[in-house]
Amino acid sequence: MAYEERVRSLAATVQLYRKDPSGWRSCKRTNEVSIYWRPSTEFSGNIYKGDGIVSASPEAVWECLKPEVGGLRTKWDQNVKDFELIETISDTVSICRTITPSAFMKIISPRDFVDVVLIKQYEDGTIASAATNVEHALCPPQPTYVRGFNYPCGCFCIPVPGEPGKTQVLTFFQTDLGGYLPQTVVDSFFPSSMAGFYSNLTKAVKTVKT
Repeated sequence: MAYEERVRSLAATVQLYRKDPSGWRSCKRTNEVSIYWRPSTEFSGNIYKGDGIVSASPEAVWECLKPEVGGLRTKWDQNVKDFELIETISDTVSICRTITPSAFMKIISPRDFVDVVLIKQYEDGTIASAATNVEHALCPPQPTYVRGFNYPCGCFCIPVPGEPGKTQVLTFFQTDLGGYLPQTVVDSFFPSSMAGFYSNLTKAVKTVKT
């Protein structure tokens, strides 16, 4: 299937981002997260990296983060209004549509994104999801949303050695929001959005029973 090669490339790419420390420049720091950026090699924008420690087990953090219909993500993540399963490819691969609300004082109108999503567990106990844009016949662009495009993105829940109640959450976002947005808006939106993501995640994990 055409998606198989896409998924193999996606898995290798996000793992490369995880291992490659070069070129990152700091752009925002809060109590929960340090955020970095560098130019993307996938499109004309930037890739952003978030790195923070969350005071919860990897299982609890993953419960909040995992991309699933009816999951917790739509309840706490201000950038996810709805999440739809378009097609199940395998136990670990699916095609999904994510709908985002208006943002940044409504300068950014509602968007939708169609991605192939991979769930992967690593030998060190890390649980991760990764996604990148695809086209799908069941989900053409719709007039009520601007179609955005995620380039290889990933979210890693990494165990902290010797501290089972803590998790390193490492995220990578590189998104073409589509439409006609000033670059200054885009450059301001992602760091502040990611800071909010970590802040809200830190609160959400406290409600998870494991």
